[in-house]
Amino acid sequence: MSSTEIQNAAEIIRLSKHCMAFTGAGVSVESGIPPFRGENSIWSRYDPSLLELRYFKSHPETCWPVIKEIFYDFFGKAKPNAAHYALAKLEQDGIIRALVTQNIDNLHQEAGSREVYEFHGNSQRLVCLQCDFHEMAAEADLSVLPLYCPKCGGLMKPDFIFFGEQIPEKAYQLSMGAARKSDVCIVVGSTGEVMPAALIPAEAKRSGAVIIEINPEESLFTRDITDIHLRGKASEIFGLLNQYLK
Repeated sequence: MSSTEIQNAAEIIRLSKHCMAFTGAGVSVESGIPPFRGENSIWSRYDPSLLELRYFKSHPETCWPVIKEIFYDFFGKAKPNAAHYALAKLEQDGIIRALVTQNIDNLHQEAGSREVYEFHGNSQRLVCLQCDFHEMAAEADLSVLPLYCPKCGGLMKPDFIFFGEQIPEKAYQLSMGAARKSDVCIVVGSTGEVMPAALIPAEAKRSGAVIIEINPEESLFTRDITDIHLRGKASEIFGLLNQYLK
């Protein structure tokens, strides 16, 4: 990767009229959150059936302690990293108009991003499967598991997509709408393996957007839709881009 590529990418981003970002697990790896797939991933350590909706409903006493361990004891300690803050700054500067994320860790919001479309939901919220009551996880008593709704007594689950659940319609429509309006799409830390999320950058490309990919390795996007691949850690690449975005 040359300085010319960095300068070129920065100029495209700076001159964009409707730039969007699309982020995957890779943007949070530097915050200590492992990806769900691949070497040293979540599913290499835990059984993914614990997040299968039907199994969860049938065995909440088995699933909830593991969910607490992964998403609240471990993930709960994570803090935004330089890439999260860089994306938030680009929004504050009026460059990024929307951020679509596959991540459920809430780190974009903690870094200051406001126009965030949570494609897979958010682990920091809880939802009742019976009456749709919502509660913040920080306000719930996670010492007594499984969690049941304080309103109706129904089973509570984290408000992110389990296996067997559909993508929330509002998140899907907002994400697709952002893709269709975009003239630049910055893809950060996504492998392109998870569907239907991977359709978002593809839709941006079909709508005429320049795809700028920030990833340490090639992804499924790289050869198919990426126009500029900035190869490296997200925090490092944004540090280089910022020199030309000021």
